[in-house]
Amino acid sequence: IRFINDSKATNVNSTWYALESMNTDVVLILGGIDKGNDYTMLKELVKQKVKAIVCLGKDNKAVHTAFENDVDMIVNTFSAQEAVQMAYHLAEKGDTVLLSPACASFDLFKNYEDRGQQFKAAVKEL
Repeated sequence: IRFINDSKATNVNSTWYALESMNTDVVLILGGIDKGNDYTMLKELVKQKVKAIVCLGKDNKAVHTAFENDVDMIVNTFSAQEAVQMAYHLAEKGDTVLLSPACASFDLFKNYEDRGQQFKAAVKEL
């Protein structure tokens, strides 16, 4: 399982580019402070490449609404460690766990760098 830290992807466009570049099945860690995101541009890529979405943040209703018909599983988590553990559980050999949140990080983290550092630390603990 490959883990990719794209915590700097704080908007939908950045997450689109990250997903576009994936050539394996993806468990996508998505979410945070949603600034009225329109997830429409991600729908086709999510259908094609994403096997599960792990929401990271306090309020991810918009993520659930946007993708509930596009992936088999969407789960909520409330820390980087919980998100990484859940993603690891859902991923299989050859898959990629992609942290590309498409949202700001300020609900659970100081900033996107803090989110990325906590993601890396959680991966090292696996």
